[in-house]
Amino acid sequence: MSAPAVPDLLALDRAAQDLLFRAARTANTFTDEPVTDAQVAAIHDLIRYGPTAYNGQPLRILLLRSPESRARLLPYVSNANRAKTASAPLLAVLAADVDFHERLPELYPHRPQARDWLADRATRVEQARFNATLQIGYLLVGVRAAGLAAGPMAGFDAAGVTREFFPDGRHEALLLLSVGHPGPDAWHDRLPRLEATEVISVR
Repeated sequence: MSAPAVPDLLALDRAAQDLLFRAARTANTFTDEPVTDAQVAAIHDLIRYGPTAYNGQPLRILLLRSPESRARLLPYVSNANRAKTASAPLLAVLAADVDFHERLPELYPHRPQARDWLADRATRVEQARFNATLQIGYLLVGVRAAGLAAGPMAGFDAAGVTREFFPDGRHEALLLLSVGHPGPDAWHDRLPRLEATEVISVR
């Protein structure tokens, strides 16, 4: 049974809605066309306006462009994900800066005491992970807004990647992200999505 039609009450035009959500898919293969630093900067310039607690912005993005850096990553990637990770035109390690509170006097200037609120490391790490994950959601939509496809992957040894690429302990790897133009047979069949009536309740 097809989903019931819903009125289009969104301010964003239909083509942009499709680009960002309905027609967008998680890519499993990519072409060889490169993703430039300028494209990455343009994506970040858009998604940096997404909200985070205390305006802390803890997401950090490590681009692995050299063959040497990719070779260091691949042993930590699951066998099922290794081939598509190795072949992606752009590969990023998405991490949380667990010392993001050091920038709060600059980023949250109307509450200069905010840095001290997060002096406890356990509390700060929880905030960093949660808000960096929010920013990863914005980043996926930003990649789509650039006309590119994203392949987020959690099938990797996050603790191992953290040790390998962030040995100072300041950053924690959260997700791997492949970015590029979709290649042949890039998509699996679309899986079902829940309807609003199954997700939204009113009290």
